[in-house]
Amino acid sequence: MKRFNKIFTTIVFVFLYAPILLLVVASFNSGRDMAVFKSFTFYNYLELFKDDTLLRLLLNSVIIAVLSSLFATVIGTAASIGIEKMGKRARSAVMTATNIPMTNPEIVTGISLALLFAFFGRLISHNNILGFSTLLIAHITFNLPYVILSVIPKLRQLNPNLNEAALDLGCTPVQSFFKVLLPEIMPGIITGGLMAFTMSLDDFVISYFVYGPSFTTLPIEIYSYTKKPLPPKIYALFTIIFLAIVLVMAGMTILQSYDDKRKQRSDMSSVPIMK
Repeated sequence: MKRFNKIFTTIVFVFLYAPILLLVVASFNSGRDMAVFKSFTFYNYLELFKDDTLLRLLLNSVIIAVLSSLFATVIGTAASIGIEKMGKRARSAVMTATNIPMTNPEIVTGISLALLFAFFGRLISHNNILGFSTLLIAHITFNLPYVILSVIPKLRQLNPNLNEAALDLGCTPVQSFFKVLLPEIMPGIITGGLMAFTMSLDDFVISYFVYGPSFTTLPIEIYSYTKKPLPPKIYALFTIIFLAIVLVMAGMTILQSYDDKRKQRSDMSSVPIMK
């Protein structure tokens, strides 16, 4: 049984990562045919950095990802604290509503937001409302659940007596939040923010319905390339994005490991020593 599990796991990993590995190899291929590797070259990367259009669109995607993840992190953290202070029934109802954007098909979310923005544009007599602001609002909307689901477990692991102890020692509620509560849940906040960044960076479906001609992101532009043979510089671009995501995920893993070790040391130090 163990051997079967190992073989099955290997097959799954091959199907997951073989296409990505092929893409990385193709980015260093001097030929245009992915099936034939002619010679190793960095020419595709040089061509990528000469393409001002792709670099501008990549910058647009990074701007949207950074801003949406920051806003979603702040709003999601505040929402998590409020949700955790609710009663059991209210908390359950709110968490169910919070999870809807994650379980809802992206095409439904995208169309719903597009209709909402169009309706709001009608109210303010603005026909070309789609653009940077609508993209940012849409990305904040679907990033919020990831932040909330990352912060709430940290709040539940928190010792409820810490806040009261800080208040008894002379802290104001604001000081208690910044000096006691925030440092304790910071790993969850950072994890949620990084997850929101990665989800926003490569989003296509929702962005496709809420973007405007004045502001376009890279995934939307890449969609137009699928109707014709991809130039090799696109393989180089995909490789760079993949490596960036890997670094972000590695950072999340290191942060989680550090937080687990810190909690273990804290638990060990709180155990009374028997004499």
